[in-house]
Amino acid sequence: MKITVTVLMSIVVITLTIWAAGAFYFSPLLDKSYRPAITAIFVVVTVLGFIFLPRRGWTLLGFLSVFCLLVAMYFNIPASNDRNWQPEVAVTPYATIKGDLVTIHGVRNFDYRTETDFDTRWETRTYDLQKLDSADLIAVYWAGKTIAHIMISFGFEGQDYLTFSIETRKERDEGYSTIAGFFRQYELVYVIADERDVIRVRTNYRQPQEDVYVYRLRTPLKNIRRVFMEYIKTVNDLQEHPSFYNTLTTNCTTSILLHTRVNPESPPMSWKILLSGFVPEYLYELRRIDGSRSFADLEKLSHVNARAQAADKDPNFSQRIRGNFSSE
Repeated sequence: MKITVTVLMSIVVITLTIWAAGAFYFSPLLDKSYRPAITAIFVVVTVLGFIFLPRRGWTLLGFLSVFCLLVAMYFNIPASNDRNWQPEVAVTPYATIKGDLVTIHGVRNFDYRTETDFDTRWETRTYDLQKLDSADLIAVYWAGKTIAHIMISFGFEGQDYLTFSIETRKERDEGYSTIAGFFRQYELVYVIADERDVIRVRTNYRQPQEDVYVYRLRTPLKNIRRVFMEYIKTVNDLQEHPSFYNTLTTNCTTSILLHTRVNPESPPMSWKILLSGFVPEYLYELRRIDGSRSFADLEKLSHVNARAQAADKDPNFSQRIRGNFSSE
C-alpha cells in the first residue's frame, strides 16, 4: 500500500510540475525575459527537494502550497482587447440588433496580393435574419487529415455569405504554438469575414496552399438562426469581456459545438471533434451533411481550391466556389 501511494503521489507531483512549468514558461504571468530562468529554477528546486529533503510530507505540503499560489495567480491573468495585434485580427468585431436586422461592425474583407501583403478593409454590414437560409461547414487542412481548422459560413438567400472563424488573437511579435495555446498565451478572437477573404487567402495566397472543403449542413432553418444569434451573442460578449483561447477546451471546433448546444439536435461529443480533421466525416455519419453519395465522393465534390483559384477576385466568389454541386 505504501508503495502504491508513493507511486500515485509521484505521478501527481510530476503532472503538476509539468503544468506549472508550462504556466511559468508560456503564460504572461512573467516577463518573457524571466520565463526560462524561473521555469528552470522551479523544476530543479522541486526535483531536488523531493530527492534530498528528509520529510517528504512537509516537502509535498510546501510544493502544493506553491502550486496553489501559482494557480490562483494564473487564473487571475486578465485577457485584453487592447494589445499590439497582428493586422488581420486588429479589429474587435461587434453587432447591433434592430428587429430582424443585424448590423455587424468589423467584417474583414482584405484584398490580398500575398498572404502578408494586403490592403486592410474592415466593413460594417447589415444582414436580414429573414433571409438567412443556409449554413456551410468549412474545413481547412494544412498538415494531413487529422487536424483541420473549422469555420461556419452563413448564407443569405444564396447572395451573401458571412463566415465566422474562431482563432488565436496573436500580437505582432507572436507566432503560433499548440503548447503555448494551453497556457493563456493567446486571446480568443472571432474573425467575421467575407468568404473572399478567409477562403481565398488559404487557397490562393498562402504558401503552401491549404486544402479547403465546403459542406452544406442539413439542419432546420430555425436551428441555423439560433446558432447565428448565439455567435452574435458571443461576439458581443467578447467585445465587452475578452477571453483566452485554449488549444483543447476553447478552440475553433469545441467552441462551435458549444454554440450548437442552443439546439436540441446538437451533435454529441466525440473524439472526432477533438481530432477536428474528422469533423466532416463525423457529421456525415450523423447525416448532418449530404448522405446521398459516399463520403469519398462528397469530399471530392466539396474541395473548392480549383474553383477558388479560378474565381479569385470575382464579386461572385462564393457562388462560383460552390459551382454546380449541391449538398442539400
